[in-house]
Amino acid sequence: MTTHRQRTALLLHSLHRPGSPLVLPNAWDAASARIVADCGATAVATTSAGVSWSLGAPDGDELDRDLALAVVARVAAAVTVPVTADIESGYAADPAGVARTVTAVLAAGAVGVNIEDAPPAGTSPLRPVDGQCARIRAAREAADEAGVRLFVNARTDVFLRAVGDPADRLAETLRRAEAYRAAGADGIFVPGVVDAETIGALVAGIDGPVNVLAGPGSLPVAALAGLGVARVSLGSALAEAAYGLVRRAATEALHSGSYDSLAGAISYGELNALLA
Repeated sequence: MTTHRQRTALLLHSLHRPGSPLVLPNAWDAASARIVADCGATAVATTSAGVSWSLGAPDGDELDRDLALAVVARVAAAVTVPVTADIESGYAADPAGVARTVTAVLAAGAVGVNIEDAPPAGTSPLRPVDGQCARIRAAREAADEAGVRLFVNARTDVFLRAVGDPADRLAETLRRAEAYRAAGADGIFVPGVVDAETIGALVAGIDGPVNVLAGPGSLPVAALAGLGVARVSLGSALAEAAYGLVRRAATEALHSGSYDSLAGAISYGELNALLA
């Protein structure tokens, strides 16, 4: 890997600052990535849901790895800031496959990954901790072999999937976070938490940068910064909003014959110039 890639990876690490979080409005194609970067984002993250939907597949490890990573390559080529890729649970059945995915992610130009502990739909809610740690170690070792300090963001879905007794979820999340950090994760992503008390407890209990998922109804970035959060992701929310606009505008044109929903669009000339 090039020295430039190594520097970009270190830059991504440096952007994770508790109290001054990295804010990631997640992109799903080259155009959305370029727009996000043009708005001032210091890094760009992909959303597996948005990528999957744009390619005609549902989210949840349903997408072919090569198709997903082709999008990552287009996103990385479209921006000059660091790119981190959502690779779901690794697009692989075993740790060796996760290692191959990470090698391909680095070749595509990204310097970070999200790896979640939720397996494909229809199986158990979460992977066993030991099995997930093996997948995280495989990702770390693949990056180390490539000579890039990949930012491994280990996602745990204890809260998002409402696993176990509600009273035990914080402790289980902290247990998994400690194990994932020991396996080589750089940060911990805990989607599904929105209240200040729980977020504060996660920050206090996790030795490393904490990432939360935000959107309508979430605490504002300033409040999350005050709690010590180091990374704020919008996840699939931007893609959902964009497709929501498609539905509203299409419904309006087809049923009332008007076009008011299209107000506020980026002009053809501006978008074309942005991608030139």
